[in-house]
Amino acid sequence: MRIGRVLISAEQIQARLAEMGAQITADYRGKDLLLVAVLKGAFMVMADLSRHIALPVDLDFMAVSSYGEATRTSGVVRILKDLDREISGRHVLIVEDIVDSGLTLQYLRRNLEVRRPASLEIATLLSKSGLQVVPVSVRYMGFEIPPDFVIGYGLDYLGQYRNLPYVAVMEEGEEPAEGTPSGA
Repeated sequence: MRIGRVLISAEQIQARLAEMGAQITADYRGKDLLLVAVLKGAFMVMADLSRHIALPVDLDFMAVSSYGEATRTSGVVRILKDLDREISGRHVLIVEDIVDSGLTLQYLRRNLEVRRPASLEIATLLSKSGLQVVPVSVRYMGFEIPPDFVIGYGLDYLGQYRNLPYVAVMEEGEEPAEGTPSGA
């Protein structure tokens, strides 16, 4: 596998996160907002998005697995790390890196709803078109992308490439020696 074309540049990501942060600021003014990142992929999204929210926010993390080492979700979701904070009566915003089948978010939503938050919404940087197996209501979405396997900005392939500042398509073939994306 190798890094293919850049799908979304670092500048485009930051500009869209600033817009999303401004909308979240407006929507949650005066409310007790808890951002919940789904690890590992959403840590970059939450870090940058939270800096664009002009409100006091609390941060927490969950780790779930639905991929293993595959490039498509297995549909079986396991919680690897649960929340450290109580969410009852709080406004919770789940922050995701990508929505594809919707199975993971459906599972998370059900798991968190029984804990009785004041509200529960979803923000995602990316949504893959045409792959949703179950409908997912996303309140804040960065970009809709084609159903390609993507890496960068928190998204990985076998644990690597999360550190890329952009989102690129992963393609079959050998990785170039210098590690730069083709066409960039």
